[in-house]
Amino acid sequence: MNDLTTSSQQGVEETEELRISRILTWLSLMAIVFLAGIGTKAWFASHYYHATILWAFAAPLVANMLWFAHTGNRTLQKTGLITTVGVLFSYLIASGGESNTGPLWFYVFPPLLFYLTSLKTGTVILSVFYLVAIVVFRFPELPMVTAEYTTDFKIRFFSTLTFESILCFVLEASRLKARNELVALARAHEHAARTDELTGLANRREMQHRLDAEFSRYERSGHHFSIALIDLDLFKGINDRYGHHAGDETLKTFSALMRRIIRQSDIAARWGGEEFLLLLPDTSLLQALALAERLRVEVVRTEFMFRGQRLPVSISAGVCSIAKAGSVDELLKQADIHLYSAKDAGRNQIAPRVRPHQADNEASSPA
Repeated sequence: MNDLTTSSQQGVEETEELRISRILTWLSLMAIVFLAGIGTKAWFASHYYHATILWAFAAPLVANMLWFAHTGNRTLQKTGLITTVGVLFSYLIASGGESNTGPLWFYVFPPLLFYLTSLKTGTVILSVFYLVAIVVFRFPELPMVTAEYTTDFKIRFFSTLTFESILCFVLEASRLKARNELVALARAHEHAARTDELTGLANRREMQHRLDAEFSRYERSGHHFSIALIDLDLFKGINDRYGHHAGDETLKTFSALMRRIIRQSDIAARWGGEEFLLLLPDTSLLQALALAERLRVEVVRTEFMFRGQRLPVSISAGVCSIAKAGSVDELLKQADIHLYSAKDAGRNQIAPRVRPHQADNEASSPA
């Protein structure tokens, strides 16, 4: 069950990463168009150097897009875009752009940064570029710095940028919180849809899905598997004599016992009522019979108690290997037949009974 939850979570994260990659691709295209347009405007305004620089910044954006299309590396795609945009904004602050309006483009950075990175990483990167802006504003005589800004502009710029950064931080934190709550809710619903509420085992629907998957694996690679259909003997008598609460406690105690006995790769499900089904991958009929017998013995040895009274609990089980069936339905049918055979023979036993020479043959067959 944990594997399926993890797989589902990975699927959600993969979908989100794919969506972000598409957004980054469109943002890169828009940035290229803007750089080309603003660069052309600067060229016709006789700001040839500025126009050339703007056009040059389109090159790494194009290269980043092509590299992502070739490698599919999403981390590098994010890093490339953030680095290019960061260097571009540093140039615009140092040069002033046209009419000292270059720093105004910096307002695009905080929402982009927090969306593409974590809140912590975004804050660190934003602080670095805050420091760049402070150095440029404080020391206009530095090399590569050609712009000078008024005190009033500096105050307004940092005030509004700080307000925007805090707002973006709060909004992104709220978005992430809402997203995580929705993901947790989706996981809870998915878990409920696959799990028996009383015992915590897989439910019938989930087990049917696992059986189909295991059968497909058997058809592809020939890995044998077996099942054990288990029934609590005379369970109705427990409900009638001790009450349904006693019956529920019996089912939960047996489920916990079964979890301790089976292997980590095995799957246990509540098949319906007092019936349980074990799916045993890479297991021959003889091995499955041995495990079912061990479980039967443990049930006999275990004290099933309810309100100080010991409950009479035993199990019968029908076991079948895929080697004896041509489909999942036939496998289940054969296990059911063996279960009723065990019950007709007096209960508290496992069927089929394996003769010594048959056991030897099973032992030599591939698991």
